[in-house]
Amino acid sequence: MNILGISAYYHDSAAALVRDGVIVAAAQEERFTRIKHDPDFPHEAVKYCLREAGIHLGQVDYLVFYDKPLVKFDRLLETYFGFAPRGFRSFVTAMPVWLKEKLFLKETIKRELAQTFGIKKSELPQLLFDQHHHAHAASAFFPSPFERAAVLCLDGVGEWATTSVWLGEGNRLTPVKEIRFPHSLGLLYSAFTYYCGFKVNSGEYKLMGLAPYGEPKYVDLILDNLVDIKEDGSFWLDQRYFNYATGLTMTGPKFDELFGGPPRKSETDISQREMDIAASIQVVTEKLVIHLAKKVREELAVDYLCLAGGVALNCVANGKLLRENIFKDIWIQPASGDAGGALGAALGVWHQYLDQPRVAGPDDQMRGAYLGPRFDGEAIEKDLSPYQAKFEKLEEEELLARLSDILAQDKVVGWFSGRMEFGPRALGGRSIIGDARSSKMQSIMNLKIKYRESFRPFAPVVKADKVAEWFDQKGPSPYMLLVADVVQSKQRPMSEAQKGLFGIDKLKVPRSEIPAVTHVDYSARIQTVHQETNPRFYKLLDRFEAKTGCPVLINTSFNVRGEPIVGSPEDAYRCFMRTEMDYLVLENYLLEKSAQPAWTEKDDWRNEFALD
Repeated sequence: MNILGISAYYHDSAAALVRDGVIVAAAQEERFTRIKHDPDFPHEAVKYCLREAGIHLGQVDYLVFYDKPLVKFDRLLETYFGFAPRGFRSFVTAMPVWLKEKLFLKETIKRELAQTFGIKKSELPQLLFDQHHHAHAASAFFPSPFERAAVLCLDGVGEWATTSVWLGEGNRLTPVKEIRFPHSLGLLYSAFTYYCGFKVNSGEYKLMGLAPYGEPKYVDLILDNLVDIKEDGSFWLDQRYFNYATGLTMTGPKFDELFGGPPRKSETDISQREMDIAASIQVVTEKLVIHLAKKVREELAVDYLCLAGGVALNCVANGKLLRENIFKDIWIQPASGDAGGALGAALGVWHQYLDQPRVAGPDDQMRGAYLGPRFDGEAIEKDLSPYQAKFEKLEEEELLARLSDILAQDKVVGWFSGRMEFGPRALGGRSIIGDARSSKMQSIMNLKIKYRESFRPFAPVVKADKVAEWFDQKGPSPYMLLVADVVQSKQRPMSEAQKGLFGIDKLKVPRSEIPAVTHVDYSARIQTVHQETNPRFYKLLDRFEAKTGCPVLINTSFNVRGEPIVGSPEDAYRCFMRTEMDYLVLENYLLEKSAQPAWTEKDDWRNEFALD
């Protein structure tokens, strides 16, 4: 039985196909359209999922959408009336879209699919609608290795829920409790994202990366004025300070007054104030998540926890939650945002709507999140042909040996191998890699490859069996969703003068034997690589370790700022030529930058992508 899940019309639209309970394919639309966080109907992602499964749309048994639009519309109307006359401008902006498209989503989805595949709407499979937070919960629990677990979903808002708790047992998810809009941890974090001058629903990870440069001076101010944490783990936000419920911005005048000025303008210099504010909201977020998790553990008496929703991508909070030892283990859906809702909706139909059994553990069912398309040699050469690209085709052992030498020489390599990752992280399918031991590599990659802010850290990728030798992390972290410190034996102590540095000046001090992936607070966002899910990437790390004694590389997503992660060999070649990358690997093809034809473009390609 084939079940096709779809998420769309907010951000990160995606499609996922589940066959007899097995995840066959999943991808975000942005990877095909090249529009970051593309919210439109996922035409190309649906086509890919069907191709990967080797079926046509007529062989799909159920279509399922990740949201209930009528319930969401009810929330919008009730909110606008509840806050009237505030929010009139937002109301007249939102309503035409709803009345024209979103309110009649069933017909819209059918029309889009019928037009895409040239069939009649009457020929389409049965269409179902899931609840937004149930889709999140299903994406977290059903692929997890746990037979019984609590499930915590934290995001901006679905229909009404912003936080929900579920009990997962076997093939069932039972709702336990929820916090409703406008009281939202996701929207609280996004409000500070906006206030610090970053883009909402895109720049939250920048706020998290900025936090270690600051001091959490505003924690008490936030807890005394904005957030009231209840004994049962719930929380309440004072809406007098916010504008997201009815306005076109996230914060209001009282928020500006509380923090001593207006929001930072995008692309202007970041001051110590923004760093301190980032540090403060990060501490508050961790406090809320841990407090809520403790109450969940007490109430449900479970040993394991699953996480999903956009807040679950806050890997710093995840790492601290894990080290609190509230649960024996936690598992986080790698596509925790709205894209993962497509997968959760499909799995929910199989396990709950159709009451099909589920077999848990010992490994999760996400296949390392390598659920997107892959390309063979014929497809690669076809994509390279129009550019007259120069390449060598090598056997794997020779290729990996060459790469070990290249990486050890401070060269930056684009790595395009195997199936594309599902979710926001590059995990060794579509990655840019470099030597983590290099003191220059973070600056090189930020300024010459990614064209992004210098403060942003890079993640280490490490052989799974060597993680504990380098990081304060004993278990696996295959999806780059946990932060831990570099072990003390690999750290470099700071002088008294260095300890007194503030802000971005902290960045200039090498913190460890792997300075390129060690953040200013000695932390790192870890990805462990496993032979079972990505044997080729593991082999590369193994060869690099044999040469250098270090089983760690930098791993960052294969894109430039504002661009989605590359999806095709052509995308990869363009990104390679537009940046100062030194080498490109496309499966078994090795391309050296100096050997390529001169690259010319009529317009500045940086105008192609909106800054995130």
